[in-house]
Amino acid sequence: MVSAVTVAEVRGLVADVPDPEIPVLTIADLGVLRDIRVHTGGRIEVDITPTYSGCPAMDAIRTDVLNRLRGAGFDDAEVRLVLAPAWTTDDMSEAGRRKLVDYGIAPPTGRASVTGPVALALAVRCPQCGSVDTRELSRFGSTACKSLWACTTCREPFDYFKVL
Repeated sequence: MVSAVTVAEVRGLVADVPDPEIPVLTIADLGVLRDIRVHTGGRIEVDITPTYSGCPAMDAIRTDVLNRLRGAGFDDAEVRLVLAPAWTTDDMSEAGRRKLVDYGIAPPTGRASVTGPVALALAVRCPQCGSVDTRELSRFGSTACKSLWACTTCREPFDYFKVL
């Protein structure tokens, strides 16, 4: 049995598990790592929240978190899928947003938590050249949480992580 561990130590073990769909982001960057509890006796519970209902990456994330914990000697661990509060792009870290740009994906613009009319992205800053002379090619990109855009200036296509 592993000696007593703190929530911070467990977070240190699992926070950098990569997102399987966008491996430059960690589950902490993405904001899907919600809560960690360490119980008397060493039982560990980790809560994760999907980016959208039915996200296929959640099974892989659960497995990766469990493997990370078991590899560190924590066999009594559970990863729970928590649906409330629902994930939004507001949960992404600023570091995660910067990583998206460096990876060639335009990060979400605006805030999902704003009430009122739904904001439409009329232009998105190109992560390659920085131009806002861009246009949407398809509302859906390589994953459901992204749309496909193209830059008129540098002529490069790119994904845009939608505000959700």
